[in-house]
Amino acid sequence: MMGTSYHNPVLLKESVDGLNIEGNGIYVDVTFGGGGHSREILSRLGKKGKLFAFDQDEDAMANTIDDVRFVLVNENFRYITQFLKFYGIRKVDGILADFGVSSHQFDVPGRGFSTRFDADLDMRMSKKNSVSAYDVVNKYSYDDLRNVLYKYGDLKNADAIAATIVEQRDNDPIKTTAELKMALQRFLPPSRAHKILAQIYQAIRIEVNQEIDAIEEFLLQTAGLLHSGGRLSIISYHSLEDRLVKRFIRAGLFEREPEKDFYGNISVPFRKIGGLIKPSPDEIRSNNRARSARLRIAERI
Repeated sequence: MMGTSYHNPVLLKESVDGLNIEGNGIYVDVTFGGGGHSREILSRLGKKGKLFAFDQDEDAMANTIDDVRFVLVNENFRYITQFLKFYGIRKVDGILADFGVSSHQFDVPGRGFSTRFDADLDMRMSKKNSVSAYDVVNKYSYDDLRNVLYKYGDLKNADAIAATIVEQRDNDPIKTTAELKMALQRFLPPSRAHKILAQIYQAIRIEVNQEIDAIEEFLLQTAGLLHSGGRLSIISYHSLEDRLVKRFIRAGLFEREPEKDFYGNISVPFRKIGGLIKPSPDEIRSNNRARSARLRIAERI
Protein backbone atom coordinates (compact mmCIF):
# COMPACT_ATOMS: atom_id res chain seq x y z
CA MET A 1 0.00 0.00 0.00
CA MET A 2 1.77 3.11 -1.22
CA GLY A 3 1.70 6.34 0.73
CA THR A 4 0.27 8.36 -2.15
CA SER A 5 -2.85 6.18 -2.38
CA TYR A 6 -3.28 6.00 1.41
CA HIS A 7 -2.79 9.72 2.00
CA ASN A 8 -1.67 12.56 -0.24
CA PRO A 9 0.83 14.52 1.89
CA VAL A 10 0.00 18.21 2.24
CA LEU A 11 2.62 20.98 1.95
CA LEU A 12 5.18 18.25 1.40
CA LYS A 13 8.14 20.30 0.18
CA GLU A 14 7.42 23.29 2.40
CA SER A 15 7.10 21.27 5.63
CA VAL A 16 10.22 19.17 5.00
CA ASP A 17 12.18 22.24 3.84
CA GLY A 18 11.21 23.77 7.18
CA LEU A 19 13.17 21.07 9.02
CA ASN A 20 16.41 22.37 7.48
CA ILE A 21 17.64 18.77 7.32
CA GLU A 22 21.24 17.81 8.05
CA GLY A 23 22.28 14.57 6.34
CA ASN A 24 23.38 12.77 9.50
CA GLY A 25 20.70 14.18 11.78
CA ILE A 26 17.93 12.44 13.72
CA TYR A 27 14.35 13.37 12.80
CA VAL A 28 10.82 12.44 13.84
CA ASP A 29 7.63 12.33 11.78
CA VAL A 30 4.92 12.00 14.43
CA THR A 31 2.03 11.53 11.95
CA PHE A 32 3.28 8.85 9.54
CA GLY A 33 0.02 8.01 7.75
CA GLY A 34 0.88 6.94 4.21
CA GLY A 35 4.53 7.82 4.71
CA GLY A 36 4.72 10.69 2.24
CA HIS A 37 6.51 13.11 4.53
CA SER A 38 8.74 10.33 5.90
CA ARG A 39 9.85 9.28 2.42
CA GLU A 40 10.75 12.87 1.59
CA ILE A 41 12.76 13.21 4.81
CA LEU A 42 14.60 9.94 4.11
CA SER A 43 15.44 11.13 0.59
CA ARG A 44 17.37 14.02 2.16
CA LEU A 45 19.18 12.01 4.85
CA GLY A 46 22.66 10.52 4.53
CA LYS A 47 23.68 6.99 5.46
CA LYS A 48 24.09 7.91 9.13
CA GLY A 49 20.82 9.79 9.37
CA LYS A 50 17.87 8.38 11.30
CA LEU A 51 14.11 8.84 11.09
CA PHE A 52 11.57 7.75 13.69
CA ALA A 53 7.89 7.88 12.81
CA PHE A 54 4.76 7.53 14.94
CA ASP A 55 1.19 6.59 14.05
CA GLN A 56 -1.47 5.27 16.40
CA ASP A 57 -3.58 3.87 13.54
CA GLU A 58 -2.91 0.18 13.04
CA ASP A 59 -3.77 0.50 9.32
CA ALA A 60 -0.76 2.80 8.80
CA MET A 61 1.62 -0.02 9.70
CA ALA A 62 1.03 -1.51 6.23
CA ASN A 63 2.88 1.51 4.78
CA THR A 64 6.13 0.95 6.68
CA ILE A 65 9.34 1.76 4.80
CA ASP A 66 12.06 -0.85 4.31
CA ASP A 67 15.07 1.27 5.23
CA VAL A 68 17.66 0.63 7.94
CA ARG A 69 17.52 4.33 8.84
CA PHE A 70 13.79 4.14 9.60
CA VAL A 71 11.76 3.03 12.65
CA LEU A 72 7.94 3.12 12.76
CA VAL A 73 6.24 3.18 16.18
CA ASN A 74 2.55 2.23 16.43
CA GLU A 75 1.71 4.71 19.19
CA ASN A 76 0.15 8.13 19.74
CA PHE A 77 2.63 11.01 19.44
CA ARG A 78 1.74 12.12 22.95
CA TYR A 79 4.18 9.38 24.06
CA ILE A 80 7.05 10.64 21.89
CA THR A 81 9.61 11.09 24.69
CA GLN A 82 8.90 7.71 26.25
CA PHE A 83 9.36 5.77 23.02
CA LEU A 84 12.37 7.72 21.77
CA LYS A 85 14.06 6.93 25.10
CA PHE A 86 13.23 3.25 24.53
CA TYR A 87 15.33 3.48 21.35
CA GLY A 88 18.11 5.34 23.16
CA ILE A 89 17.25 8.74 21.68
CA ARG A 90 17.15 11.79 23.96
CA LYS A 91 17.72 14.63 21.50
CA VAL A 92 16.68 15.08 17.86
CA ASP A 93 17.29 17.63 15.10
CA GLY A 94 13.77 18.08 13.83
CA ILE A 95 10.15 17.09 14.40
CA LEU A 96 7.35 17.18 11.81
CA ALA A 97 3.63 16.86 12.54
CA ASP A 98 0.68 16.81 10.12
CA PHE A 99 -2.39 16.93 12.37
CA GLY A 100 -5.88 15.87 11.37
CA VAL A 101 -7.39 12.84 9.67
CA SER A 102 -5.68 10.94 6.86
CA SER A 103 -7.36 10.46 3.48
CA HIS A 104 -7.43 6.72 4.22
CA GLN A 105 -9.42 7.25 7.41
CA PHE A 106 -11.94 9.40 5.53
CA ASP A 107 -12.17 6.99 2.59
CA VAL A 108 -12.74 3.72 4.46
CA PRO A 109 -16.51 3.66 5.12
CA GLY A 110 -16.35 1.42 8.20
CA ARG A 111 -14.19 3.85 10.18
CA GLY A 112 -17.10 6.28 10.58
CA PHE A 113 -15.04 9.44 9.92
CA SER A 114 -16.75 10.56 6.73
CA THR A 115 -20.13 12.23 6.24
CA ARG A 116 -20.36 10.39 2.87
CA PHE A 117 -20.93 6.89 4.22
CA ASP A 118 -23.26 5.10 6.61
CA ALA A 119 -21.22 3.29 9.26
CA ASP A 120 -21.17 2.39 12.92
CA LEU A 121 -20.40 5.35 15.17
CA ASP A 122 -16.69 4.66 15.68
CA MET A 123 -14.21 7.44 14.68
CA ARG A 124 -11.35 5.90 16.67
CA MET A 125 -7.90 6.55 15.19
CA SER A 126 -6.66 3.53 17.14
CA LYS A 127 -8.65 0.40 17.90
CA LYS A 128 -6.94 0.42 21.31
CA ASN A 129 -9.01 3.47 22.25
CA SER A 130 -11.80 2.34 24.58
CA VAL A 131 -14.07 5.32 23.79
CA SER A 132 -15.84 5.46 20.42
CA ALA A 133 -18.22 7.96 18.82
CA TYR A 134 -21.05 5.70 20.02
CA ASP A 135 -20.03 6.37 23.61
CA VAL A 136 -19.85 10.14 23.11
CA VAL A 137 -23.25 10.29 21.39
CA ASN A 138 -25.10 7.85 23.65
CA LYS A 139 -23.42 8.06 27.05
CA TYR A 140 -22.22 11.65 27.54
CA SER A 141 -24.42 13.87 29.68
CA TYR A 142 -26.28 16.72 28.00
CA ASP A 143 -23.81 19.25 29.45
CA ASP A 144 -20.74 17.30 28.33
CA LEU A 145 -22.16 16.74 24.86
CA ARG A 146 -23.07 20.41 24.48
CA ASN A 147 -19.57 21.45 25.56
CA VAL A 148 -17.93 19.07 23.06
CA LEU A 149 -20.06 20.36 20.18
CA TYR A 150 -19.46 24.00 21.07
CA LYS A 151 -15.76 23.79 21.88
CA TYR A 152 -14.60 21.44 19.13
CA GLY A 153 -17.23 22.07 16.44
CA ASP A 154 -17.75 25.80 16.92
CA LEU A 155 -21.50 25.16 16.75
CA LYS A 156 -23.46 28.14 18.04
CA ASN A 157 -26.58 26.00 18.52
CA ALA A 158 -24.70 23.25 20.36
CA ASP A 159 -27.28 23.31 23.15
CA ALA A 160 -30.17 22.50 20.81
CA ILE A 161 -28.20 19.83 18.95
CA ALA A 162 -27.16 18.17 22.23
CA ALA A 163 -30.75 18.28 23.51
CA THR A 164 -32.02 16.63 20.32
CA ILE A 165 -29.42 13.86 20.56
CA VAL A 166 -30.33 13.18 24.19
CA GLU A 167 -34.05 13.12 23.36
CA GLN A 168 -33.50 10.73 20.45
CA ARG A 169 -31.21 8.32 22.32
CA ASP A 170 -33.72 8.10 25.21
CA ASN A 171 -36.07 6.43 22.73
CA ASP A 172 -33.45 4.29 21.01
CA PRO A 173 -29.62 4.33 20.99
CA ILE A 174 -28.06 6.09 17.99
CA LYS A 175 -25.84 3.41 16.50
CA THR A 176 -24.81 4.62 13.05
CA THR A 177 -23.79 7.80 11.25
CA ALA A 178 -27.01 7.61 9.20
CA GLU A 179 -29.10 7.46 12.38
CA LEU A 180 -27.22 10.47 13.79
CA LYS A 181 -27.79 12.40 10.58
CA MET A 182 -31.51 11.51 10.61
CA ALA A 183 -31.87 12.59 14.24
CA LEU A 184 -30.34 15.98 13.43
CA GLN A 185 -32.14 16.54 10.12
CA ARG A 186 -33.79 19.78 11.26
CA PHE A 187 -30.36 21.34 11.82
CA LEU A 188 -29.19 20.47 8.30
CA PRO A 189 -30.67 22.83 5.68
CA PRO A 190 -29.74 21.60 2.18
CA SER A 191 -27.48 24.57 1.41
CA ARG A 192 -25.37 24.06 4.55
CA ALA A 193 -25.95 20.42 5.49
CA HIS A 194 -22.48 19.18 4.58
CA LYS A 195 -20.67 21.97 6.45
CA ILE A 196 -22.74 21.63 9.62
CA LEU A 197 -22.51 17.84 9.62
CA ALA A 198 -18.74 18.10 9.14
CA GLN A 199 -18.53 20.38 12.20
CA ILE A 200 -20.55 17.87 14.26
CA TYR A 201 -18.36 14.97 13.12
CA GLN A 202 -15.20 16.98 13.81
CA ALA A 203 -16.31 17.75 17.36
CA ILE A 204 -17.14 14.12 18.14
CA ARG A 205 -13.93 12.85 16.50
CA ILE A 206 -11.73 15.26 18.46
CA GLU A 207 -13.37 14.16 21.69
CA VAL A 208 -13.12 10.44 20.88
CA ASN A 209 -9.41 10.69 20.15
CA GLN A 210 -8.60 13.37 22.74
CA GLU A 211 -6.83 15.20 19.93
CA ILE A 212 -6.38 18.58 21.61
CA ASP A 213 -5.01 17.05 24.81
CA ALA A 214 -2.61 14.91 22.74
CA ILE A 215 -1.39 17.93 20.76
CA GLU A 216 -0.76 19.94 23.93
CA GLU A 217 1.12 17.06 25.57
CA PHE A 218 3.18 16.53 22.43
CA LEU A 219 4.10 20.19 21.94
CA LEU A 220 5.17 20.60 25.56
CA GLN A 221 7.72 17.79 25.07
CA THR A 222 9.30 19.20 21.92
CA ALA A 223 11.48 21.84 23.60
CA GLY A 224 13.15 19.15 25.72
CA LEU A 225 13.69 16.86 22.73
CA LEU A 226 15.16 19.29 20.20
CA HIS A 227 18.81 20.30 20.05
CA SER A 228 19.47 24.03 19.96
CA GLY A 229 18.83 24.98 16.34
CA GLY A 230 16.51 22.01 15.84
CA ARG A 231 13.32 22.65 13.93
CA LEU A 232 9.61 22.11 14.54
CA SER A 233 7.41 21.91 11.42
CA ILE A 234 3.68 21.72 12.19
CA ILE A 235 0.69 21.47 9.83
CA SER A 236 -2.75 22.20 11.32
CA TYR A 237 -6.22 22.04 9.77
CA HIS A 238 -8.58 23.99 11.96
CA SER A 239 -8.38 27.12 14.05
CA LEU A 240 -8.29 25.32 17.40
CA GLU A 241 -5.14 23.38 16.45
CA ASP A 242 -3.49 26.33 14.71
CA ARG A 243 -4.13 28.63 17.67
CA LEU A 244 -2.44 26.15 20.01
CA VAL A 245 0.60 25.90 17.73
CA LYS A 246 0.82 29.67 17.25
CA ARG A 247 0.64 30.38 20.99
CA PHE A 248 3.13 27.64 21.80
CA ILE A 249 5.71 28.91 19.33
CA ARG A 250 5.27 32.47 20.58
CA ALA A 251 5.23 31.79 24.31
CA GLY A 252 5.97 28.13 25.03
CA LEU A 253 2.52 28.05 26.67
CA PHE A 254 -1.12 27.73 25.56
CA GLU A 255 -3.13 30.05 27.79
CA ARG A 256 -1.26 32.65 29.83
CA GLU A 257 1.62 34.85 28.74
CA PRO A 258 5.20 33.83 29.64
CA GLU A 259 6.60 35.26 32.86
CA LYS A 260 9.02 38.17 32.68
CA ASP A 261 12.15 38.61 34.75
CA PHE A 262 13.03 41.69 36.80
CA TYR A 263 14.14 43.52 33.65
CA GLY A 264 11.00 42.66 31.66
CA ASN A 265 12.67 39.97 29.54
CA ILE A 266 10.85 36.75 28.70
CA SER A 267 12.42 33.35 28.15
CA VAL A 268 10.78 31.28 25.41
CA PRO A 269 12.06 27.98 23.95
CA PHE A 270 11.43 28.72 20.26
CA ARG A 271 11.75 31.45 17.69
CA LYS A 272 9.40 31.66 14.73
CA ILE A 273 10.85 30.91 11.30
CA GLY A 274 9.08 32.82 8.54
CA GLY A 275 5.35 33.42 8.49
CA LEU A 276 2.24 31.30 8.15
CA ILE A 277 2.44 29.07 5.05
CA LYS A 278 -0.68 28.00 3.14
CA PRO A 279 -1.06 25.58 0.21
CA SER A 280 -0.78 27.07 -3.26
CA PRO A 281 -3.86 27.27 -5.52
CA ASP A 282 -2.34 24.47 -7.61
CA GLU A 283 -2.02 22.17 -4.59
CA ILE A 284 -5.60 22.88 -3.52
CA ARG A 285 -6.82 22.11 -7.05
CA SER A 286 -5.01 18.77 -7.05
CA ASN A 287 -5.90 17.93 -3.43
CA ASN A 288 -9.03 19.65 -2.11
CA ARG A 289 -8.34 18.39 1.42
CA ALA A 290 -5.30 20.69 1.54
CA ARG A 291 -7.45 23.83 1.46
CA SER A 292 -7.54 24.39 5.22
CA ALA A 293 -3.91 23.40 5.93
CA ARG A 294 -1.68 25.87 7.79
CA LEU A 295 2.07 25.36 8.31
CA ARG A 296 4.12 26.99 11.06
CA ILE A 297 7.85 26.50 11.54
CA ALA A 298 9.93 27.21 14.64
CA GLU A 299 13.54 26.78 15.76
CA ARG A 300 14.73 25.72 19.20
CA ILE A 301 16.70 28.54 20.78
